[in-house]
Amino acid sequence: MFDLPPHILIGVIAVTLFASFVKGAVGFGMPMLMISGLASLLPAHEALAALILPTVATNLIQAFRQGLRPALASLYDWRRHVITLCIFIAISSQLVVAIPAPLLLGTLGLPISLFALSQLGGLELRFPAHNRPRAEIISGAIAGFYGGLSGVWGPPLIAMLLSFNIDKREGMRVQGVVYLIGAVMLLAGHLRSGILNAATAPLSATLVLPALLGIWAGFKLHDRLDAARFRRWTLIVLALAGLNLLRRALGY
Repeated sequence: MFDLPPHILIGVIAVTLFASFVKGAVGFGMPMLMISGLASLLPAHEALAALILPTVATNLIQAFRQGLRPALASLYDWRRHVITLCIFIAISSQLVVAIPAPLLLGTLGLPISLFALSQLGGLELRFPAHNRPRAEIISGAIAGFYGGLSGVWGPPLIAMLLSFNIDKREGMRVQGVVYLIGAVMLLAGHLRSGILNAATAPLSATLVLPALLGIWAGFKLHDRLDAARFRRWTLIVLALAGLNLLRRALGY
């Protein structure tokens, strides 16, 4: 089992509860918040390993919250995004050593921040409905390219969901389905890389329960938010995610 001082363990559990609460409320942000918080308490590879099983568990709950059939329907409806995402993750993951991390994070963080902040400022971006198939492919390619290089593939999907004004229940379900696929890929990749192993897996497994408690509480808040408030809080979290990427790109 893991051996952590009590105050570190309490801090790790608190980070997990908060990150999963945010995910339950707006649908995303858990890995970003967990890696940011856990990396200040644990070595980097242990922080990464710790978030893997809670991420899989919460995405499983989010994807199938309305049942199996709606989840499969969302997978089919958004198949262009999912297929393109997976293809580009497979391609770009081979380019990790060729692209400087600061450049990568900055070129993702800047447009995401500008999009979210402009939306909060009242500048509405809408794609025509007939362009949705093309938008799914483009967003899937962008998300997959950055996902394979940095492990961050959520913001382009969220930006597209917001731009098409997708119903919040469907948007949460779509995010759960897409992120579940990504989380399973992450699990498989780090079982192979050795990041998730006999030494690191116990802590990750222990954090599943706090993560489930946090996402349950977040769902309660989500269900009480009207569409306008949900959209606003989603944009706020998205803006923070983009600015966090810029912070990392600048080395702070």
